[in-house]
Parts: sequence; structure tokens; C-alpha cells
Amino acid sequence: MTLPDDMQALVLNNDGFALKSDSVLEALDPYVTLTRIGVPQPGPSQVLVKVSLASINPSDVMFIKGQYGQPRVKGQPAGFEGVGTVVAAGEAAAPLVGKRIAFATGQSGWGSWADYAIAEAGACIPLIEGVRDEDGAALIVNPLTAIAMFGIVRETGEKAFVMTAGASQLSKLILELAKEAGYRPIVTVRRDDQIEALKAAGAVHVLNATADDFHEKLREAMKAEKPRIFLDAVTGSLASAIFAAMPRGARWIVYGRMDLGDTQIAEPGQLIFMNKRIEGFWLTEWMRQAGERRKEAVIEAQTRFGDGRWKTDVTAIVPLAEAMARVPEELAKPNGKVFIKP
Repeated sequence: MTLPDDMQALVLNNDGFALKSDSVLEALDPYVTLTRIGVPQPGPSQVLVKVSLASINPSDVMFIKGQYGQPRVKGQPAGFEGVGTVVAAGEAAAPLVGKRIAFATGQSGWGSWADYAIAEAGACIPLIEGVRDEDGAALIVNPLTAIAMFGIVRETGEKAFVMTAGASQLSKLILELAKEAGYRPIVTVRRDDQIEALKAAGAVHVLNATADDFHEKLREAMKAEKPRIFLDAVTGSLASAIFAAMPRGARWIVYGRMDLGDTQIAEPGQLIFMNKRIEGFWLTEWMRQAGERRKEAVIEAQTRFGDGRWKTDVTAIVPLAEAMARVPEELAKPNGKVFIKP
């Protein structure tokens, strides 16, 4: 097919990293600009994707603000994840031409918030029938993280575990896995109106971290369930309090940083005398090391979306041309994902 010379894209305004900021996207203007740039050419191991839908994840927000674990490159499109059709490819990626794929752009640097994106062939997943664009565009970051981190929970051999950001898309996926397997999740939220829905989804305890009796309810849940795995997207004072209340042998696994305030270890002696541990989880690193488990996770995620066990909750699908004005206000709404549609 004949490709255009240029395209629309939300390109980064800044290079590198930035000083500490918060995790709320108050506006896009300081970080990206909607403009026209040339359509990129795929390298030998890369594909060019005509983007159908691009996801907006918390990691995208942190990245454009300079807070993520890889540097920005000014003038390149943002967006880590999407779904689309491969329209051109390098020699090593030629079998993907014409296929509808989910893709990640972290390795290529040419993001999905654009008409066309570049992805490494190894970061592309041909989609099976029955997977919606909304699910395909969100197939990699959250679903694979959910499967990988629930695998960590399974390895402990104990049924109870803790999660912050309980109403997030990622937590909802983990709750579904936990409910099927008979596990007992304890989750935190910040609003009472989220509690009943999360209990119905499989959470045994849902604690409002802003409630006056939060610390009392936290101690009660820790005493009753004795969880030893803590999956944390928040950090800050909330996570510190949870970790301090957990029993001997607790593992605090940090995979996000929604609270950019100071994170203190309330009881550092617990690291010595109670054998507690703090560690991080980054999906990119897990995918490098997972081997056969990575293939199994991809199949499991697609199957779950295809048969309806998993479904991405959608807050809004924003046309690319309207993204600068609409994305921040849509992201501020609770309980669903926001997508960009070129």
C-alpha cells in the first residue's frame, strides 16, 4: 500500500528526565504537542503500525512528565501501547505485514499516540478473533503485569495478599484471577462508592485509605488474614503504614508511584528482625527474563479477553485531534481507561 509522507502525532516537548512532579496530568501542553511529522521507516527488526487505538496508562503520564525509568526524546511521539495493523516491516519482521496486532513501543521510542507507530517485532502480539480493539490496545501493560504479579502471589502458597489502587484496571484484572483461584485480596481505595463493586469482584477487604478508621480497619485485616505479599502502585505514607502493619516475612513489591511524596520506612527494625523485604517490579524486565512463561501469559491474556472473562472498562475514546483539550479531564474520571483514536 502507498503510505503518506507525514502524519499527526502527539510529540514530546522535552528531553530526558525532570525534577519530581505529581502523578496528576493537569494539562498536556507542557509535555506534548499535536503536530505533523514524517511517517517513520521501520528498521530491520521493526514494524510500522497503522494505529487503530492507543492506550493511556499511568506509566505514560509519568513518562511524558519525565518521571519514568527511561529518558524522553524531544520530537518523538509519546504512547507506550496500542492496537493496529502492520503496514510495513523490516526484513526480519516481514511475516507480520497485514496482521492486526497489539504492540508496545518502549524499545523503539516511536510511540502510539500518532497515526503510525514503530514497534520491535518482539513487542508485537498478533490478535485472535474476538479481542476488541479496546482490549487489544490495553493487552500488554496491565494484563501481562496482572498475570506476572499474581504469579508472585501464587508462589508464596498463601491465599491473602494486599493491593493499593484497588479500583485501577490492573487491580481489577488481578481480582478476577484471585477470585477464580480462591484467594483473599485486601485492597485500598480512596472513595466509599468503590467498595461494594470491588467486594463483588472478589476483594475480601476493601479499605478506604481516607477514612477516619482506616488504621484500625487495617490492623484488623492484617490480624485476620496475615498477608505476606503487598502489590503497591502508590508508595508514600499509605504504603508505609500497610507495610509496617504486615506480619513477619512480608514482601513490599513496588510497581508504581502515584504518591510522589516521601516514602518512609516506619519501622526499619522490621527489615532486620521480621525478615521483611522491599523490591520493585517492572514489566519490561519481567518480559526479558520470563522465557516460556511470557508466551503462556500472552496466550492467557488473549483467551480471557476473547471469551469475555476479562473486559477493559472504557471511560472515553478521544480522537487524536481533540486529545490536547480532552485527555486530562477524561483521565480525571474514575474507574475506566482512556484511549486515543487517530
